[in-house]
Amino acid sequence: MGKKKKEFVEEITPMEQDFAKWYTDVIKKTDLVDYSPVKGFMAIKPYGYAIWENLQAYVDKRFKDTGHKNCYFPLLIPESLLKKEAEHVEGFAPEVAWVTHGGDEELAERLAIRPTSETIICEMYSRWLNSYRDLPFLYNQWCNVVRWEKSTRPFLRTSEFLWQEGHTLHETEEEAQEETLQMLNIYKETAEELLAMPVVVGKKSEKEKFAGAHATYTMEALMHDGKALQAGTSHNLAQHFTKAFDISYLSRDGKQEYPYHTSWGISTRLIGGIIMVHGDNRGLVLPPGVAPTQVAIVPIATHKEGVLEKASELFNQLKDIARVELDDRENYSPGWKFNEWEMKGAPIRIEIGPRDIENNQVMIVRRDTLEKTPVSIDELVAYIPELLKEINNNLFEKAKKMRDENTYYAKSMEELKEIMDTTQGFVKAMWCEEPECEEAIKQETGATMRCVPFEQEDLGGDCPFCGKEGKSLTYFAKAY
Repeated sequence: MGKKKKEFVEEITPMEQDFAKWYTDVIKKTDLVDYSPVKGFMAIKPYGYAIWENLQAYVDKRFKDTGHKNCYFPLLIPESLLKKEAEHVEGFAPEVAWVTHGGDEELAERLAIRPTSETIICEMYSRWLNSYRDLPFLYNQWCNVVRWEKSTRPFLRTSEFLWQEGHTLHETEEEAQEETLQMLNIYKETAEELLAMPVVVGKKSEKEKFAGAHATYTMEALMHDGKALQAGTSHNLAQHFTKAFDISYLSRDGKQEYPYHTSWGISTRLIGGIIMVHGDNRGLVLPPGVAPTQVAIVPIATHKEGVLEKASELFNQLKDIARVELDDRENYSPGWKFNEWEMKGAPIRIEIGPRDIENNQVMIVRRDTLEKTPVSIDELVAYIPELLKEINNNLFEKAKKMRDENTYYAKSMEELKEIMDTTQGFVKAMWCEEPECEEAIKQETGATMRCVPFEQEDLGGDCPFCGKEGKSLTYFAKAY
């Protein structure tokens, strides 16, 4: 491809004009994914997968630091296993993909492609657990799952997606609850510290909890368009699955007991969250912690003596302190490269040309603010790590400001409906905790109960639907 073919980056639909189209444009034009021949199954391209790898590496270390070990469980689950926990199978039945044939032979029993792995993991745990001395089981797996979605969108809702699912067993209910909340806190810290994505953490309602769970805890993030994204969940499963699958052990008292069970997971849906929280009309804005390229070096006037050599020297200086790419492609102009790296969300761009070399400096361009700053070459090694931290902090504060400005209070159904019909966003309201009111609010406004946050406020109001005493401050929102 020659210089004449492309001198600019193609336009991205403004998010204010059509948010869904903006999202699709950003994903396609930044080369994150491609659509496969089967609806809802995405091919994640290297740039998109690198974001996942960086997220995965960070979270995996956090898991291992808290004593968890990785393992792997089978993709296929016999139908009889899936049916062992009634509430669980009822929750997932509409989304299960089935294998009915092996080669030309029809199988004696249908095999489910895992929509989640509680059942197959519990089957294996029932064989592995014997004594209280074996506990706790602190296991996690990184894998893919399949849920046959009717409406799909890359990263946010796909029929196949990548995730991790932790499954732990404990002697006591207290230990299981402590584990459930510990993992939710790791997710919160990941979202806020690595992804610069502020979240609200709390408990799901009975209606919204995971199928088969005793209690589900969640972190909820607000996207640019005012919709919520469930960004990660942690479930206290109590003894529902351990009893159904006869997972028992010889206790300290010499009795057969059932352990307490937790499960927790985050997925590639977080990449969709990164895009929709930080992105702008130029494209991606990536938090430094997950950006495949943290620093893009773009040499200017490469035909002039010494420019490429100096750019290569900069690359070698910085490669041990950041993820750096030297863009020395000859078939694109510097202006085209500037636009492309902006669109791809690289946190820092370094421009260097003959005049810069004369002045022993480079031009630093921040993606988050688009500010340009000349910096001495001698100071770069110390300057870059600090600037990456500053960019991350700024992204978090910007996202938090956006969320706070789009968080409202409602004391009546009229107020709740008006917000959902106009601005959207998070709506705080007191809730009587009756499931009938939760369902009525959903039917009338399209908003779901996102969580009862751990941080409670007393708004002094009643349930907006029934007018009874409000027992819990609750977040409502339309959601992905």
